Amino acid sequence: MAATVSKDDLEALRKIDTATVANAVEAIGVRGNTVGFMGWDIKCMFPEMGVMVGTAVTATLDTTTPGRVQNKDVSFQMYQAIQDSPKPVVLVFKDVGPRPHHGCHFGDGLATACTKLGAIGLVTDGGVRDIDTVREMGFHYFAPGAVPAHGNFGFHEAQVPVEVSGVAVNPGDLIHADVNGVVALPPESAKDVIEEAHAVLEFESGRHAWVRSDEFSIEAMKRLGGRPPRK
Repeated sequence: MAATVSKDDLEALRKIDTATVANAVEAIGVRGNTVGFMGWDIKCMFPEMGVMVGTAVTATLDTTTPGRVQNKDVSFQMYQAIQDSPKPVVLVFKDVGPRPHHGCHFGDGLATACTKLGAIGLVTDGGVRDIDTVREMGFHYFAPGAVPAHGNFGFHEAQVPVEVSGVAVNPGDLIHADVNGVVALPPESAKDVIEEAHAVLEFESGRHAWVRSDEFSIEAMKRLGGRPPRK
């Protein structure tokens, strides 16, 4: 069972941008500074929706193998996992089909059902569709792009470790995402990330103010190692 992040901590995380969360995760040593965040291949398709934070429910899908007999029980395992997981849920889907640029994993039908069970968004390295209707629902999409047809749709596995855009995501991980991209972190680190993120924002605010001030110069930056002088 995934660790539960309190409502207060979830609300605090929703008020922090994902780039700052990434800085905070690095600072507290949860992971190295070259891993744990997804690349520009995973796009925020609805940036106007702001920050998405939730518990990962994972699945793999193969929609591009012709004639593959799909196991419908896996989809019910995925639905059950959404219902049983701490809310809100963020779906993280991995394309395992032979034509990944043509796989389509999600549309307004799944969005409707998954929203009802407690999901708020999807992160996937496969395609999505029904862009306008899903946007109207307020359901987040983070994906490489749109694909118009669902192909030979079917889930392959549910609630297994997946790798999306080079990031290993386990069921129960905390997903934080916005227009800056997607970060995965262990849920037990939430409080430390929030505290460090506030410190990051305070430091950056001070640094920006110093750079804009008359006290700033290249010489001062060299002397202070790029950090603002202590007050």
